Amino acid sequence: MDVDLPPDLNRVLDDLAQGRSQRELARRAEALSQLYRSGGTSDTAVRDAEDALAYAFARMPATYAAAAAVLAALAQARPDFSPRTLLDVGAGPGTVAWAAAQRFPEIARIRLIDRNAPLRALALRLMAASASDALRHGEYRAGTPAALGEQADLVVASYLVGELAEEALEHAADALWSCAERMLVVIEPGTPAGFARIRALRAHLIAQGARVVAPCPHDRACPIVDPDWCHFAQRLNRSRTHRQVKGAALSYEDEKFSYVALAREELARERLPAVGARVLAHPRVGKGETSAKLCTPGGIIAATAPRREPARYKAQKGWRWGDAVDWPAGSDHPKSEIPQADE
Repeated sequence: MDVDLPPDLNRVLDDLAQGRSQRELARRAEALSQLYRSGGTSDTAVRDAEDALAYAFARMPATYAAAAAVLAALAQARPDFSPRTLLDVGAGPGTVAWAAAQRFPEIARIRLIDRNAPLRALALRLMAASASDALRHGEYRAGTPAALGEQADLVVASYLVGELAEEALEHAADALWSCAERMLVVIEPGTPAGFARIRALRAHLIAQGARVVAPCPHDRACPIVDPDWCHFAQRLNRSRTHRQVKGAALSYEDEKFSYVALAREELARERLPAVGARVLAHPRVGKGETSAKLCTPGGIIAATAPRREPARYKAQKGWRWGDAVDWPAGSDHPKSEIPQADE
């Protein structure tokens, strides 16, 4: 299943694009992409309102898809988690806030923080057109992760940690964790560098009592060995304007991401993880068996299902990259609701 931007968000983006040169938006989007690939950050990449709009068309759909997939994994792992407040740190154009409002309609208060003024201004214009009361009345202030001073049931930092200096990672992790009354979610690009940041932050906060909700089925040290890395992917549909701005022929794209969702120990006691294992790659289907790479509490394993055991074979053949599965008992019933795309 692919992901689409919410209709009200698509409408307001299309309205903002009316009367503007698609060629100029595309030029700016390409310049932003090149700057990010060379190590630039939002502060240097997005300098005015036109840059902010180009960023929204070039990157907002993909980051929305990643956030939607991660929040779906969180909801599947903790079906009893019902946040009433959200803090979106490094919020940019407000992408996570839109995804959270879709996944958790019970959220009543949304607060966003970012130091980029053009992105803040765009986010407020987008939120004002939302069908969600929480989004329309959301609060957005200038600031950085170093000095948050706020708390919320759910705190999300999406595509933020990678823009920080490496020596600032632990301090930022502490600041984010101090704001999370119940749950912290951190999302980064699905690259070796993005995963390395996620793994370091995960280890640092577990040492302070955090419990992993997803994607890991355990709180032990990450068993992934370099040069391998843990990442997932979500397919999203591109709008006509999105395709034009990106100069893309395909009607979709796949966003790869790494993430971790961490709960306070008090919340973790309410319901221990139901996840037995996480599928780390698409199953390989051979003539005689299927084989799937799983992360389990005991480490990384290759789970096989021979064709002579048709129930197991059929079930494992249907596993998808990113699925949470009940392993080993009852492993014929994958539990994830996250739609995943091909590598």
